[in-house]
Amino acid sequence: MSAPHRIAPGDNPLRSPDDRRLNRIAGPSSLIIFGVTGDLSRKKLMPAVYDLANRGLLPPGFGLVGFARRDWDDQDFEQVVHDAVRQYARTPFDEEVWRQLRAGIRFVQGDFDDDSAFERLAETIDALDRERGTMGNHAFYLSIPPKSFPIVTEQLRRSGLAEAKEGQWRRVVIEKPFGSDLQTARELNDVVESVFPPDAVFRIDHYLGKETVQNILAMRFANMLYEPIWNANYVDHVQITMAEDIGVGGRAGYYDGIGAARDVIQNHLLQLLALTAMEEPVSFDAADLRTEKEKVLSAVRLPKDLATGTARGQYSSGWQGGEWVPGFLEEDGMNPESVTETYAAMRLDISTRRWAGVPFYLRAGKRLGRRVTEIAVVFKRAPQYLFAESQTSALGQNALVIRVQPDEGVTIRFGSKVPGAGMQVRDVTMDFGYGHAFTEASPEAYERLILDVLLGDPPLFPRHEEVELSWKILDPIEEFWATQGQPEQYAPGTWGPASADELLARDGRVWRRP
Repeated sequence: MSAPHRIAPGDNPLRSPDDRRLNRIAGPSSLIIFGVTGDLSRKKLMPAVYDLANRGLLPPGFGLVGFARRDWDDQDFEQVVHDAVRQYARTPFDEEVWRQLRAGIRFVQGDFDDDSAFERLAETIDALDRERGTMGNHAFYLSIPPKSFPIVTEQLRRSGLAEAKEGQWRRVVIEKPFGSDLQTARELNDVVESVFPPDAVFRIDHYLGKETVQNILAMRFANMLYEPIWNANYVDHVQITMAEDIGVGGRAGYYDGIGAARDVIQNHLLQLLALTAMEEPVSFDAADLRTEKEKVLSAVRLPKDLATGTARGQYSSGWQGGEWVPGFLEEDGMNPESVTETYAAMRLDISTRRWAGVPFYLRAGKRLGRRVTEIAVVFKRAPQYLFAESQTSALGQNALVIRVQPDEGVTIRFGSKVPGAGMQVRDVTMDFGYGHAFTEASPEAYERLILDVLLGDPPLFPRHEEVELSWKILDPIEEFWATQGQPEQYAPGTWGPASADELLARDGRVWRRP
């Protein structure tokens, strides 16, 4: 029998050498997953739980409970978890770790409107407290459509599952989307917070669990190199990009009516904007981080003319990567009259002293040139009076590019002399990659986020104020687009519709080619 796979504290990216001080090992607890038969649970949540256990970050008596309509028993669910772990876990499979985790796996069969099913869930959780020592600490993960949140949260209230006794905790985890506009976001928040107190509600945005996103704070505030020039005196503009090279595929039914802006700009990209533009917080505590992010989001201003300050498109059919791919309107299950956009771009301004006059350009789309998410801080041009125009004709603007995915890291672009007798200056880059600079492996986003839920550590989770501010930014744009008919078509493998290029060209700028 092989020894348990353990990572030494100094090599574990989620574990401090002084765990007692930083409390980075979860205490007695369980995770109850609603929607356990979905792809998110199978590909992300179950493997993340195993990886946490394999890293020694879960208690020996940890409980994992699945709730679904399937006619399964505990053993059936054990096999589902086992198969998901084997296929998708990041750490090596270890029999001893698996046996320990398997002993705490339970399954409850039932529908969301079945009172008796939630009574069985309450009995299952009570049994975990007795048999596994979970001590009344339980997190409910709602990996379900938002329309099901009201009935599930009400069932948790009715059955007493949402109520924690003294010295215990109960928490609820919500996956995006957090509503479809400001009104529905407020309604959703009212429903959830009528059952759970605000500090027990964790809204998952998996982008905030990525190492590079958190490194924005470290890079800005742990170094003197960047912060003095992180303002309108030196920065020309900022581009935030989330590009995918795939289409909607089997998600056509979900995606129609949502679109690129609601799907990723309202949450992921506006969160990246807030982290990039925020002032230095008093501390990294959740309340202080939220305060600064909310200030930024409340200071965002839309273009005066949404027709020229925004762009949207739909990918058409065509060749991409040597393969003929269908257009958005030709995807299986898609409404051929859909006006949902698969590409969205916009200019936003931030009315603060630091960022006055600096545009932030956001874009997101499917079937683009490559898969990449990045933040590019593009600086103003240096005075060129020392150089002849021909000497700097190949020189662009300095830029600092933070790569969020797929190759997390930072690239700095600057001018350097070309070797030779003459004075010719052109762009060169210096590159930092997490995979090359550190021997520690970056934890998968859901590992970090699930651990933070179990620890009750909220800095990476947006509160409802941030969600509502984001919808206040996006709603007027969505309302304008609703009056504009069909989005512009763009070919697969390109970087979006012509109107997106025109958006920047009006300002004398161009999009980066990642």
